[in-house]
Amino acid sequence: MEIGGIISAIIIGIVIGVLGRLVVPGRQRIGVLWTILVGIVAALIGSAIASAFGVADTKGVDWVEWLIQIGLAAFGVAALDRVKVRR
Repeated sequence: MEIGGIISAIIIGIVIGVLGRLVVPGRQRIGVLWTILVGIVAALIGSAIASAFGVADTKGVDWVEWLIQIGLAAFGVAALDRVKVRR
């Protein structure tokens, strides 16, 4: 992976993490770095899932891929928040 790909993955991960965090109702007790990490992982896994279903490369904006990624980020933020609350 080239440096441009890594930087774009981080930027997309930040956006996906923030959007995933906005989807989860209530206050989350995780920090910004955890949100970014969850977003990056959700973006990578979401892209793989979208590619597997053949919806990753469409004409225009890949709305289905974005929805998958945001859903995964919301799930990750909620799961991480629950782990933090139990401690």
